Amino acid sequence: MPFKTAIQAIRSAVFYVVFIGQTCILAILAGTSGIIAGRTSFGWAIARYWCWSNVRILRLLTGVGTHVEGQENIPEGGCIIASKHQSDWDIFATFPHTGRPAFIAKKELMRIPFFGWAARSLDCIEIDRQKGGRAIPAMIEQAKDAIARGCRIVIYPEGTRKAPLAPPDYKQGIVRLYTELNVPVVPVALDSGFYWGRNSLIIWPGLARARFLSPIQPGLAADVFLRTLEQAIEVESDALALDAIKRGLNRPVDSKLAERIQALKARQNH
Repeated sequence: MPFKTAIQAIRSAVFYVVFIGQTCILAILAGTSGIIAGRTSFGWAIARYWCWSNVRILRLLTGVGTHVEGQENIPEGGCIIASKHQSDWDIFATFPHTGRPAFIAKKELMRIPFFGWAARSLDCIEIDRQKGGRAIPAMIEQAKDAIARGCRIVIYPEGTRKAPLAPPDYKQGIVRLYTELNVPVVPVALDSGFYWGRNSLIIWPGLARARFLSPIQPGLAADVFLRTLEQAIEVESDALALDAIKRGLNRPVDSKLAERIQALKARQNH
């Protein structure tokens, strides 16, 4: 293993210990509070601290900076925030900019002791992905209740973390939310997977960025909405990726990523 990679592996390991350790401690505090008192300002204070501290710990221990822009595109009142998802960074980096978010989370996460209890006290919405389309009606009802409480729904339209520049795979859940809730949808583009990839043991230094885009207003036909959303997120995520590549990626580039980078450059040249 090259010396530089070994050093970054050590930095990443230290980060994971701190990140997981403090997440467990805070989940116990917030989960216990949630069981006893439900939704409280104490629980939200813990969540905000978790986000604030993670951004700084990540920068200090691994060299990953954070830049989020476009918050002015988030409308007042209820809306859906539909974000690209490449990393755990996406959650704590964008959380502070979303007002009172209600994240849509998979059932398995909501069943974890303390963590799941904390998530429920923070308005998280459960979805059982194993049920496929049959899980959507229950998700929509929870989302309607969250909107009524003043939340903004946060969803990852592809359902899971994706590798940077991977082919898009948008699910129907976001379409159903859009048609049922009748509120604006704010697309979010990002490039965090270059630095903290899915299932990656090593976190690579650089500047991870997220960008809130102009909202898509309600009222579009379902197919038109999905095309509009996908184009907005993918075009802007490609732009962020291309800029990151031009600035230089401080990480190894395997053959698959190299192919995707070449394909991106080819698309940009047409």
